[in-house]
Amino acid sequence: MITAKDIRVALAGPGPAPSSDFDYAPDFQPEKQALRPAAVLIALQETPRGLGVIFTRRAAHLRQHPGQVSFPGGKVEPEDSSLWAAATREASEEIGLADVVPLGALEGHVSATGFEISPQVGLVAAGFVARPDPGEVEEVFSVPLDFLMARRNMVLHSRLWQGRARGYLAIPYGPHYIWGASARMIRNLADRLETT
Repeated sequence: MITAKDIRVALAGPGPAPSSDFDYAPDFQPEKQALRPAAVLIALQETPRGLGVIFTRRAAHLRQHPGQVSFPGGKVEPEDSSLWAAATREASEEIGLADVVPLGALEGHVSATGFEISPQVGLVAAGFVARPDPGEVEEVFSVPLDFLMARRNMVLHSRLWQGRARGYLAIPYGPHYIWGASARMIRNLADRLETT
C-alpha cells in the first residue's frame, strides 16, 4: 500500500520532462503560443482502504470542459504567491478544502488549451468533507491511489479531433472516466513512484 511518505520521497528528486496532451497523439503538434500558468491539487486523503485521490466532476453548464473529471485547480492569479497558493486557493473555492499539507510537485503538463499546468500534491487533513461550489463542481469523489498507480488500469483510447483520430490516456473507474491531462498527470506520479 502506497503511503504519504512514499509520495514525499518520490517527489523529492528530479522528475522526467514535462508531459503534454499530445504525448499520445504524435500526428498532432501544438500551436506555438504563450502558455498561461495554471495549478491543480492532487489531494490525497487517508481512507480505510489507504490513500484516496480527490477528483471533481465539473459542472455541466461550464464553457470549458463541462462535465469532465478533473483535479481541483485553475489559472494562476496575480495575487497568488506561488503555484501551491494557486492550487490550494482554487481547491478552497471549488470544494471547501482548507487544511492540506504539501508533499511536493510533479513536472508540468502542457494542455491543448494553452495552459502549463503545475500539479501540486498534498495530504488532506483527516475528517475533510467536501463542500462543492455548485457553480463549478457537480460532484466530488475519491479513487484509491493504489488503483490509479496500477499500470493495468491505464488504457490508451482515441477519439476524433479536428477530423482525425487522436490518442489519449484514460483510467476508467466505475461510472467515472478519468482521461486526458488528469490521467497523464496520474501517469507521471506512477512513473515517479516506480523510479524511487
